[in-house]
Amino acid sequence: MNLQTQIPITKEVYNPINYDSKTLLLGSCFSENIGDKLDYFKFQTNQNPFGILFHPKAIETLITNAINDKEYSDVDIFFLNERWHCFEAHSSLSSPDKEDLLKSLNQQIKSANKQLHGSTHLIITLGTAWMYRFIETDVIVANCHKVPQKKFLKEILSVDEITESLENVISLIKSINKKITITFTVSPVRHLKDGFVQNQQSKSHLLAAIHQVIEARNRVHYFPSYEIVMDELRDYRFYAEDLIHPSKTAINYIWGKFIDSWISESSIETMKEIETIQRGLNHRPFNPYSEQHQQFLGSLQRKIEDVKKRHPFIKFDDYSSLK
Repeated sequence: MNLQTQIPITKEVYNPINYDSKTLLLGSCFSENIGDKLDYFKFQTNQNPFGILFHPKAIETLITNAINDKEYSDVDIFFLNERWHCFEAHSSLSSPDKEDLLKSLNQQIKSANKQLHGSTHLIITLGTAWMYRFIETDVIVANCHKVPQKKFLKEILSVDEITESLENVISLIKSINKKITITFTVSPVRHLKDGFVQNQQSKSHLLAAIHQVIEARNRVHYFPSYEIVMDELRDYRFYAEDLIHPSKTAINYIWGKFIDSWISESSIETMKEIETIQRGLNHRPFNPYSEQHQQFLGSLQRKIEDVKKRHPFIKFDDYSSLK
């Protein structure tokens, strides 16, 4: 008896992600879920240099500014609630020190430029089509930073507007990195503050727009993370306690599908080795001075050294403690 519908997943055979790939992830908090998995398995990844970005226009702005080597100055930031903020960046970059914020913004935009030039893969996760326009400057913001809502106009991007924004993103990136593979996905996180109906309207706009720009021949693809949650995991037990974010079980399930679709067959064995090492590094012994534990540490160190010989860029946080 089949109690679950399955989203068809096909292996990307032309340019899958392997340990030589350099992957950049941009977008909503769900992009960080996948980014954290890639990081755990020690792939060469970077994610969200300007923090979490939820809507297409915010991502387009970041990419435009990165490619154009924008230099941030006093006119790009403001002071509120004892911290300096930038409307183009997530609050994780905000700082009580003005110069620290400007330094961070300029470092991160340079880093984004370098990553866009050097990445083999770009994964963009769109969270919502709803956005806020700062009335005073008529500028669309990436984050409101708790500025009073009366100072913004809330708008929803149309399918045509999102399509145009995504086409701009693709064109900009391809102008500096012709061989990059771009994958779009829609976050399964429910933006219920916008309203139940409005959240569905938003997701439908994103999905319709993405499917107008994907083109496998041009290395622009779609990964169905949203559909996997909606159609395969149709149960609230696959959500966290807030009933908004996918649970760890759901994230692990989607990650498994991502492996099936985007991770090269040649990388699977290395991933298994790294998972063994990661579990070993997290192991807490009853007796750290026992002969048995010392043998365990020796075996673990040999595994680490073997992986590093094949992939010198790989680093393990707690590796030094084993020496």
